[in-house]
Amino acid sequence: MNILLTGASGFLGCHISEALLNAGHIVKPLSRRDGSHFSLMCEPSRWLTHLTGIDAVINAVGIIAETRTQRFEAIHTLAPIALFKACGQAGIRRVIQISAIGTEECAFSQYHQSKFKADQFLRHLDLDWLILRPALVYGGGGTSTSLLMRLAKLSWIPVVNRGNQFLQPIHISDVASGVVNALVSSEHRQTIDLVGPETIRFADLLQAMRRAQGLDPARLISIPRHLTLASLFLGQFLHPLLHPDNLRMLEASYVADVRPTIKLLGHPPQSVLSGLFS
Repeated sequence: MNILLTGASGFLGCHISEALLNAGHIVKPLSRRDGSHFSLMCEPSRWLTHLTGIDAVINAVGIIAETRTQRFEAIHTLAPIALFKACGQAGIRRVIQISAIGTEECAFSQYHQSKFKADQFLRHLDLDWLILRPALVYGGGGTSTSLLMRLAKLSWIPVVNRGNQFLQPIHISDVASGVVNALVSSEHRQTIDLVGPETIRFADLLQAMRRAQGLDPARLISIPRHLTLASLFLGQFLHPLLHPDNLRMLEASYVADVRPTIKLLGHPPQSVLSGLFS
């Protein structure tokens, strides 16, 4: 198939593109690296020229924090909705939307709220859509993986609530495989949470990352929540992942049934305890 892949230069997009090519598909990449600015593509007419000869669309565009030129509403909501409308006008039925676990109507973060609006719009279209909602995605080249690996190297690791937040990390290769399988799946009009096989505490994830770097277990320092939020309020100007909402999302402990992931992949996803972080 000829696939239009948005966000093709990002962490998810690069791995999805490679998996698509390995499966014999032809990929038309679209990203800022290719000169496409999604904040300016909020009308269906801006997408139609990119859809000529396309059989299916995968939207993997996403930002973890806003900048002066990259806003959640434009990148997560308006541009995807315009793309979905254009798919309907161009007769492209198969659309894969990469969302995120925890993207619900009651979500508190702008990150989730903006994605939910696009997800919900797609759900009401007469298209053969699938919405994939990955949990924390880890693997070599991932911004969050790199940041957490550096945190895990500290001799004393600061955590909130003793690191008792729960995660179901999924390896990037499983996400990419899931996207490829979703393209050819006979099932459609479904929302699937992509999660790893085990639920792990944040503190245990950091210790696993230490082991992967050949380090012994570290001491954990429990930091009061209000102090952590204050630090993140300042830290967000240094790194986009250091945003107070990301702590709140971590505290929400989004988990899901792994069986839909296994069904989509055709096998169990890789265990985060295998240490495939680089």
